Amino acid sequence: MYNNFFASQSVNIPVPEQSISIHSYLSQPQRIVEVLANPNCIEKLTNDTYRLKMKPLKFFMLKIEPIIDMKILTTSEGVVKLKSVGCELKGIEMINEHFQLNLNGTMQPTKIQNKTILEGKVELALQIFLPAPFNKIPKSILLSTGNNLLGSILLKMKKGLMHKLLLDYSNWAKSEERSLLAA
Repeated sequence: MYNNFFASQSVNIPVPEQSISIHSYLSQPQRIVEVLANPNCIEKLTNDTYRLKMKPLKFFMLKIEPIIDMKILTTSEGVVKLKSVGCELKGIEMINEHFQLNLNGTMQPTKIQNKTILEGKVELALQIFLPAPFNKIPKSILLSTGNNLLGSILLKMKKGLMHKLLLDYSNWAKSEERSLLAA
């Protein structure tokens, strides 16, 4: 039985002014991916594609460990686009042939009354064939649990983004400023 799960999150993050614009910071995919996930769980595949090993998750009696290949596209204007380009579930390999995960997100700085705000939205959709024991669970409980699981993944990403991104941006801007002054 195929099931479709979905979750989304939005962010509006006030960005403290630094000597170097947030646009320059956001044009670096490596920095973006490192605020989204633990750097020890990231493998660089190409200049803009990364493999993220997520922490194991529990879904009813299953323990799964998602491994997501994510493309991060950035522009000099500071627009960041995230897109999943592959996914594997460790722990229940037989399901790998019967599921599809789609993660799409955008984030960009916007000026509102002379203040910079990072506005973003991410959507996570999962279509998966669940084996026989799951067809005994009422559909509404299955959907609610699956949607909540995806929502908790996005909420964790959002919290990390809100905390780590501004801290990393501040540290990066100060480091860049020191480099420019030393040159």
